[in-house]
Amino acid sequence: MISEVAIFVPSIANYRLTWLRDRVASGQIAALVLDAAPDKLVPKSLEKELLESVGAMVIATKNKGVRRLMMMSDHPNEVAAHVDIREAPGWGAIRDAFAALFAGDGRTISVVGGNGAGGLIELVLDETPLRRAMFVYSINILSLSLIISAITAALVYFSLNWLLVRPMRRITGAMIRFRQDPEDAKRIIAPGGRGDEIGRAERELAAMQADLADTLQQKARLAALGLAVSKINHDLRNILATAHLISDRLSAVPDPTVQRFVPKLIASLDRAIALCSDTIRYGRAREAPPRRTSVLLAPLADQAAEAAGLAAHPAIEWVNTVEAALRVDADSDQLFRVLMNLMRNSVQALESEPHSYSEQDMVRLSARRDGSVVTMEICDTGPGVPAKARENLFAAFKGSVRPGGSGLGLAIAAEIVRAHGGQLRLLDHALGATFQIVLPDQVVDLKARRGQERAS
Repeated sequence: MISEVAIFVPSIANYRLTWLRDRVASGQIAALVLDAAPDKLVPKSLEKELLESVGAMVIATKNKGVRRLMMMSDHPNEVAAHVDIREAPGWGAIRDAFAALFAGDGRTISVVGGNGAGGLIELVLDETPLRRAMFVYSINILSLSLIISAITAALVYFSLNWLLVRPMRRITGAMIRFRQDPEDAKRIIAPGGRGDEIGRAERELAAMQADLADTLQQKARLAALGLAVSKINHDLRNILATAHLISDRLSAVPDPTVQRFVPKLIASLDRAIALCSDTIRYGRAREAPPRRTSVLLAPLADQAAEAAGLAAHPAIEWVNTVEAALRVDADSDQLFRVLMNLMRNSVQALESEPHSYSEQDMVRLSARRDGSVVTMEICDTGPGVPAKARENLFAAFKGSVRPGGSGLGLAIAAEIVRAHGGQLRLLDHALGATFQIVLPDQVVDLKARRGQERAS
């Protein structure tokens, strides 16, 4: 509609000028008829008929500076406006057109134009027929504009409905159906193959729904696995308790070898029983809050290396460079599990894949204290961590670094370290794999400690 209005403004001005030029041309023909008459005189009846055919009250000419009145009605009206159609149309023509359109009936105007022979011809005429013709023209333009606008609107509506609304309804319907049963892969939207933004939205929605369906199925499997593990742990705890009783009896045997191994066996059984109890208590693999104490790191690391099969390994050297007096503020059982999982991963990596980085395979632990923070590094001379495994290194069932692995060891270790307020990360080294554990000491609430002392 705006474009039609922009077209209507100059077109109505051009229509007025064309209408006036037609009248001037008719007036010129009437003047030629008068010039061709004998003595340049015609009967009054013919003169009146010529004026009516032109639609003018007065017809006059001007040639070589001589003005001549050709025809005139009996009672011409007073001229209210002058129009020279020889001037180039512009803003003035637009202004005059709207002035004529809203001037009202009965206005008389004078129109001047060229006669083709270097002279002028002037007409005095009633503007009412012009005004009515302009109204008819405007109505026609408005009607045509409405028809064009209606057709355009219909085309736009059907185009938008076909190209945008219907695909969006399809996407919305697919989202609603998928929400009702997100684990059903049949409810995932099938992209239509469009190359525009709608097609991209369909493809992204399909990918998101597929990922969500896989995640929900995995969560369901993990829930079932958690229930099964809880049942197994219940029975396993009873079996371990029986083994613990037998170990207690073995401790009474006065054999030096038995006396050397029984304490380690009892400690391992205690850790296994505690882990099973925590798993049953929480109903899932969530770690219990750490019970932090001051722990000597070096002997705890040796125990973890022995449990991981590293201390007595025939082909892998275990190097513990931790100072004997270095202590860590941590839960000893949970830190033991972290070290054991990392060492076991190193042993499995060294045993499973061929490499030639060094003549002697080695797993080394180093540690240092910087103020209230202890930093530990476990490095090996194995093949390192593949780039694909680095993306989900600490995610359960996704971060395995070897075929057939579950990735639970690193996930458990990272969760325990985070529970201590620390960080577990893989360092970028050219040789093997190096895991860094950063453990800060527990912050002591002095106000709470003073309150406890006063209460006691």
